[in-house]
Amino acid sequence: MEHLKRAAAERAVKDYVENGMVVGLGTGSTASFAVRKIGELVSGGDLKDVRGIPTSAHTATLAEEVGIPLVTLSGVRPHVTIDGADEVGPGLTLIKGRGGALLREKIVAHASDAFIVVVDESKLVPSLGAGALPVEIEPFGWEVTLEALASLECEPELRTDPADARQPYVTDGGHYTADCRFASILDPAALEKEIKRIPGALECGLFTGLAQAVVVSRKDKVETIEAG
Repeated sequence: MEHLKRAAAERAVKDYVENGMVVGLGTGSTASFAVRKIGELVSGGDLKDVRGIPTSAHTATLAEEVGIPLVTLSGVRPHVTIDGADEVGPGLTLIKGRGGALLREKIVAHASDAFIVVVDESKLVPSLGAGALPVEIEPFGWEVTLEALASLECEPELRTDPADARQPYVTDGGHYTADCRFASILDPAALEKEIKRIPGALECGLFTGLAQAVVVSRKDKVETIEAG
């Protein structure tokens, strides 16, 4: 499976990253292959004047290790962002955030001229909701927020720290994450709006209307599915 992830990521870098670009750098195992490829091309002189905006502290560390100069959204906007996804549904609707960086991922994606998603074929689903939908939430009153999420006909669970299950998982921004299991998600755009009406729900992992293209690696080929 790792070779499929690498193939999709490297194809996206080849097709969408050019000299002089500011590139949003995604978080997760597939996106990390794109970061490494960009670093390789920068270090080898094949890509010039490329700068990156990382979507997580982990990605920032990786980018620095492979030699990608970093900038922030305070002064520039990404020409393109390359990131992975947990699920890709009809119309290039996405679930993201199981890696714990959904709020920053969505901020960078929304600020980009183009948002390109890289996945292997296992991430393609007939409808979203095969797994949990992450929602980044404010720690204050998180119990109330989970109750409100449950009213949307899901089973929300507070994510715990992998190193200590007695403690909540804390994002780079200092927030908690609720993993919400729905029987199915038939209208992602409508559900996204409903979740964001909840005061403690800062952002959800539904990405609708953002991806311009999804680069999919299959066992026998790599293909690009464009929006529309």
